[in-house]
Amino acid sequence: MVTQEQRRRQLAREKFLRQQQRRTSARRKSRMRNSVIASVLGVIVIGSVALYTTGVLKNDDKANVSSETTPSAAPSASKPADPCAKPAAGKVAKLSWKKEPAMSIDTSADYTMKLATTCGDIDVALKTAAAPHTVNSFDFLASKGYFDHTKCHRLTTNGIYVLQCGDPTATGSGGPGYTIPDENLKDKSLTGGVYPAGTIAMANTGQKHTGGSQFFLVYQDSQLPASYTPFGTVDAAGLKVLKKIAAAGESTGAGDGAPNATVVINKATVTKS
Repeated sequence: MVTQEQRRRQLAREKFLRQQQRRTSARRKSRMRNSVIASVLGVIVIGSVALYTTGVLKNDDKANVSSETTPSAAPSASKPADPCAKPAAGKVAKLSWKKEPAMSIDTSADYTMKLATTCGDIDVALKTAAAPHTVNSFDFLASKGYFDHTKCHRLTTNGIYVLQCGDPTATGSGGPGYTIPDENLKDKSLTGGVYPAGTIAMANTGQKHTGGSQFFLVYQDSQLPASYTPFGTVDAAGLKVLKKIAAAGESTGAGDGAPNATVVINKATVTKS
């Protein structure tokens, strides 16, 4: 016969055990949560450091091929649908020049660039007076069809937020055969070490005055050193196109790889306003 006192003690013991089980379970969940958070933070930190140390915004040359080649794609079971259309018929032109083209633009005039892509048009107001060599080069290259049918080969979604284009080889190592000087690195828009959303700027090898044809489009404010020539501003409609591309993600799942969206510049045009 269980006495009332024994029953009371049994209930108290069971209550204590339940409390201990809840506390143990809570501690286990807390450890798991902290472990996950630490892992995620580690990936973010490592990814951010990698972006800066490997030169995510660099266009390859023979001196720095390994750090700048587009990462290979990794299969993804949850790859989103491609939000872009099929590329227009045509092939990438294989063009190269030995030296920067002679200045032919009117540096006192306004110029715009239209990138007619498979994902939508991206219109850019060019900063002619502030970056004349860069704008002149783009005017020259666009007139030769250099950018037509080229893929935007790199999307970065971790640490910085950019789409990189302008390489006819789509490998991160291509260029026009010449380089242009850095310009406009003290642009007023680059406040607090940030390239604001809507900026279009030159990629380079990490050394001064090594810009070629590769450029990047910023779709979200990005913390970057002021060493990449900002030479234009994307309009609101173009920024929506960039965000649509970014929303589709990149191929590696690590925040830096080929865009999942099929981003091809069908036609690039520079026009004097």
